This record gives sequence, structure tokens and C-alpha cells, in this order.
Amino acid sequence: MRTLLLAARALRLRCPNCGAGGLFRGWVRMRQQCPGCGLHLERNESGYVVGAYMFNIAASELVGVAILLAVAAATWPNPPWTLLTWGGAALMLAAPVVFYPFAKTLFLAFDLAFRPPGQE
Repeated sequence: MRTLLLAARALRLRCPNCGAGGLFRGWVRMRQQCPGCGLHLERNESGYVVGAYMFNIAASELVGVAILLAVAAATWPNPPWTLLTWGGAALMLAAPVVFYPFAKTLFLAFDLAFRPPGQE
């Protein structure tokens, strides 16, 4: 139950720990600490962002494949292969930028589910 709460807060770009907003200064610049509870948002570890990158790439690829399969299934037996090729390429360039802040907060929620605050 707590894991779902953490994920729900993260998907709203709020602190998974306390639910406070204002974690980002811009679309890709995350603050050092949560303005509500003071949680270190990168958990004081070098290389912490690699996990968020992994979440970002996985989400981008899953959404891209889902869209590709949905369009191919909806237009079968004559899918628009040229549109799928170029649209897929554009989607793979745009999706990581769009998903980046969500990936950062979701990875933080994932980490908090296994290591609650104070166990950093």
C-alpha cells in the first residue's frame, strides 16, 4: 500500500515521501532537497541518476512499442510503415525528454520503497 502511495505521488511530480510539490526548478532541473520534508532527492549517492535514466529509457521504449503495436493492429493488414518508421524515430527522440521528470520522481519512489528515509 505504501509503495502505491509513493508511486502516485511521484507520478504527480511531488515528493514521494511527503507529497510536497516544487521538486523541480525547470523541466529537467531537480532541487537538492524536498521543500516540504528536506529529503535529499538524490539520496546522497554518486551515480544515483543512473537509475532514473534507466527508468526513463524503459518507459520511453515501452510507450513507443505500445504505440507501434496499437497503430499496426488498428490498420492491419496495411499498416502505414513509413509513418510508423518516421513517427517512431521522432517519438524515441521526444519521449525521454517528456518522461524525464517522471522518471526521476518514480525512481526516487522506488528507492524509498526499499530504503526509507534515514537509511541512506
